[in-house]
Amino acid sequence: MKRLALVILLFFTAQFHLAAQKFAYVDSEYILDDMPEYKSAQQQLDRTSVQWQKEIEAKFAEIDRMYKDFQAEAVLLTDEMKKKREEEIIEKEKAAKELQKQRFGKDGDLLKKRQELIKPLQDKIYNSIKEISTTKNYAVVFDKSSDLTMLFTNPKYDISDDVLENMGFTPGKNNNDNSDSGSPVVPPKK
Repeated sequence: MKRLALVILLFFTAQFHLAAQKFAYVDSEYILDDMPEYKSAQQQLDRTSVQWQKEIEAKFAEIDRMYKDFQAEAVLLTDEMKKKREEEIIEKEKAAKELQKQRFGKDGDLLKKRQELIKPLQDKIYNSIKEISTTKNYAVVFDKSSDLTMLFTNPKYDISDDVLENMGFTPGKNNNDNSDSGSPVVPPKK
């Protein structure tokens, strides 16, 4: 009998603790769009990316020119000269592909540059969310713009504007429509 009473007491205590937890969500894309530093960092990344792309395209254009010249002159070249030219073209092509991988690859310079510019902004957002969550006793804060699927969001739990104000920015300055009015985030399946 005592064991049953203890189990029931533990059950109700656990239910009370679960009900007492507070949840909120933020829209990190909305927050980033209202941060001038993010726009500046994104523009810098775009300029760098275009510059590197032009550099790589120039190398491939040079390789294409070398190959066309080789084809035009092939009948006049000895076998040894043909082999030497082919090796030059192959080496240039390898170097261009390596540069492309170095700039835009999985762990490339563009990714490193993005992390260098964006990471401090993400840290600033995280610290602000942490401060607000601690102050308002939120147990969990979700990110609406991440891979997490949120089928329904009630705007009264959106603390994105609080995060922006905490970081010293004016919410809605970017004129994004962030008023969900309690509508589904993901359209219902037909």
